[in-house]
Amino acid sequence: MKLTNFLFKQVDNSSLIIFRIIFGLLCFLESIGAIFTGWLERTLVQPQFTFSFIGFEWLQPLPGNSMYVYYVIMGVFGLFIMLGYKYRLSAFMFTIMWTGTYLMQKASYNNHYYLLVLLSAIMIILPAHNNISIDAKRNPSIKEIAMPNWCRYVFVLQMFIVYTYGAIAKLYPDWLDGSIMAILMKSKEHYYVIGSFLQYEWMHYFLAYGGILFDGLIIPLLLYKPTRKFAFLISIFFHLFNSFVFQVGIFPYLSLAFALFFFEPKTIHNLFLKRKPFYTGEEVIVPSYKKPMLVVFAIYFSIQILLPLRHYLFPQSVLWTEEGHRMSWRMMLRSRSGHTIYYVVDKKTNLKTTVNLSHYLTLKQQRLVSAKPDVIWQFSQVLKEDFAKKGQDVSVFVDSKVSINGRPFIPFIDPEVNMAAAKWSAFKHSEWILPPKQDYFTR
Repeated sequence: MKLTNFLFKQVDNSSLIIFRIIFGLLCFLESIGAIFTGWLERTLVQPQFTFSFIGFEWLQPLPGNSMYVYYVIMGVFGLFIMLGYKYRLSAFMFTIMWTGTYLMQKASYNNHYYLLVLLSAIMIILPAHNNISIDAKRNPSIKEIAMPNWCRYVFVLQMFIVYTYGAIAKLYPDWLDGSIMAILMKSKEHYYVIGSFLQYEWMHYFLAYGGILFDGLIIPLLLYKPTRKFAFLISIFFHLFNSFVFQVGIFPYLSLAFALFFFEPKTIHNLFLKRKPFYTGEEVIVPSYKKPMLVVFAIYFSIQILLPLRHYLFPQSVLWTEEGHRMSWRMMLRSRSGHTIYYVVDKKTNLKTTVNLSHYLTLKQQRLVSAKPDVIWQFSQVLKEDFAKKGQDVSVFVDSKVSINGRPFIPFIDPEVNMAAAKWSAFKHSEWILPPKQDYFTR
């Protein structure tokens, strides 16, 4: 009963209204920014094909310049979310379109791409258009000044999971000794003014341990009223630093927007929506669909809690195999590079041919097929199919060496395995991934 009262107690909805406006604007900027920064062209227009998530190989970019139209339409739906125009349809369409672009390529992977999939899906069910929206103006019957308390805490719990796993993932030797941060900062040496400043060893330790502390403590500190303002100021510095140094798109600004749900509703109302009536009641309105709703949320958050743990089911380190890496809030944790040569052997003539990667792939994709095991497997299938179209039945062999966090390059894929005939399972270790040397991860 206490949980029911907590979740369904009515609170002022100013925080959700402002979040909807910011969220929609960021969705628009992410979509249109992909066009003007050249990201869309490099990632989805130039390549002959993309490496979709396995099982979604049918999901490929639209031909020609159609992806530009796709992203413009997606951006328009972002604006509609911001304005609260046909809100649920707009949120649904943005979710579908963004999820499509997320699943159709792996050359560019960021935590916030996956997070945006989750958040846009959550936004569909929230009553975020019930005030300060075109929908509410056109249909006054939906206008509300309150919302159930769970509308705030669904975001709090989601971000607690994101940050907590981000902190846990950093608790490994290469992060703790500052070596991975030194590698990451070396690539920023050319930055004007701060580039040389980022190369100091003490800075590497400050950033490494500051990242762990921030990820692990920021949600509790925001929830605790005496530390809330201090935590928010730290958040501003942390996220703006990440935005400038790592250039991770909208994620820093989206993360700052979540602070709306941690401050008191009256504070948010007074800061942003003074003209809107403030809800002062304490009603508890339990909907008829309470049980199915709680079941859905229980399943959803159970998946969110368990999914980042799946890499423990595999026998080798996730740093090496990448098995269980994606959708686990493991980002900017390691440096990974590879040298890989693909050989095609005609089964009839036994003729061996070295594959020229540039005939198939962009430079970004070439880096991908040199170091990521699932993409190595996918490209092997692409080669098999391409040669089959030419009337050749071929085997595909891979000579691959990978370096983790600046360590020496060592063999990664078993060169004796025909990768065209190899099997892939998302839930089972791929035996064709060679184990690293026993002392490879010790320095």
